[in-house]
Amino acid sequence: MPLAARLRPRKLSEYIGQTHLLGEGQLLRRAIDADRFSSIILSGPPGTGKTSLAEVVARLSNSEFVRLSGVTSSVADVRKAIAGAVTRRRISGRKTILFVDEIHRFSRSQQDSLLPDVENGNVRLIGATTHNPQFYVIGALLSRSLVFLLQPLSEEETRRLIAQALADDRAFPGRRVEVSDEAAGFLASVSEGDARRTLNALEIAVLTTPPGEDGVIRVGLREAESSVQKKMIVYGDDGHYDTASAFIKSMRGSDADAAVYYLAKMLHAGEDIRFIARRIVIFASEDVGNADPRALSVATAAMQAVDMIGLPEARIILSQAVTYCATAPKSNAALQAIELASADVAKDRVQPIPLALRDAHYKGAETLGHGVGYVNPHDAGGFVAQDYLSVDRRYYEPKAIGYEAKIRERVDYWRSLRRYGKEAAANE
Repeated sequence: MPLAARLRPRKLSEYIGQTHLLGEGQLLRRAIDADRFSSIILSGPPGTGKTSLAEVVARLSNSEFVRLSGVTSSVADVRKAIAGAVTRRRISGRKTILFVDEIHRFSRSQQDSLLPDVENGNVRLIGATTHNPQFYVIGALLSRSLVFLLQPLSEEETRRLIAQALADDRAFPGRRVEVSDEAAGFLASVSEGDARRTLNALEIAVLTTPPGEDGVIRVGLREAESSVQKKMIVYGDDGHYDTASAFIKSMRGSDADAAVYYLAKMLHAGEDIRFIARRIVIFASEDVGNADPRALSVATAAMQAVDMIGLPEARIILSQAVTYCATAPKSNAALQAIELASADVAKDRVQPIPLALRDAHYKGAETLGHGVGYVNPHDAGGFVAQDYLSVDRRYYEPKAIGYEAKIRERVDYWRSLRRYGKEAAANE
């Protein structure tokens, strides 16, 4: 078995990490100690100890541990496991913990099939998922479960994991192994808090390093670095959305450094550069808008350029667009304008178009009043105080920032002329 499988903790004292859940007085620790739970959902990135924790819980509660996979198990497998649990409970009184790895891969019908037996206590369910359970686990099952989020191990915890592995007789029987501080630090950093990845890299380093003359296998920084091909970033669906959210919010907050960091993270994780470019274009209108109209031109040009150039050079183009948008003055007035106008169109009676604005390019239009009274602003110095909307509404409110401050001056001036014109017409 791989080292990570050989070294699964047998008791809580051997379990490293998740002190926010397993520390004294924490809810999960209390539930385990009291042996009072019917269903638990453990979510978190790979290698944070979801399976190991489930096995420890089964040992502490003296329960039979039955494991299913959300990828390969069927409804028939679920029924078979539950039938075995019912028989076991009837004959010996022993409880069964049904562990479903990657429970997010179970269909709704498969998850539904668990409900009755979880409810009546035939099985105690522990589900593990790398996805957000609020999106991938049915509500009925969530309402019957304690839901816990496991966090990646810290670098200190990862160092403890390495030290504990080297001191465990199950790790490298018959071998004497020493790992330098530099090597342990490198593995703790590059593994991104993934215990499985850490132990896999440690095992490769040990098995591929010849022993010295004294028979000791010494793993230094060079051996550790050669055992990890590329630093992996925990991403997945949640990482995709969370990183994209942080990326946008950093640009919105005018923090170019943070925005470029999240850009680099997405690129390293293999995110589609076209997705990134589209998000920048949307941001240029949604969050910069007319405060700097050039932002949309820069973003659109970047989107076209990355499609033509591709990686690795596309990262430079994206970085230019990101830093420009992050440091540009911000205004969401255009977004707010269309939101307000859309709400009025959706909920209120559609406003009739003033007769003067209606199409008059056909015979007989004038007899209907279409186009009658319309004055072309180009024929009147560029502006005419006439009615363009049959009701008094304000949707676009330019902000006093960047180029939009100049727009605001013009808009306020034109509105004052229209207001004066309406007042004058009312007094005639």
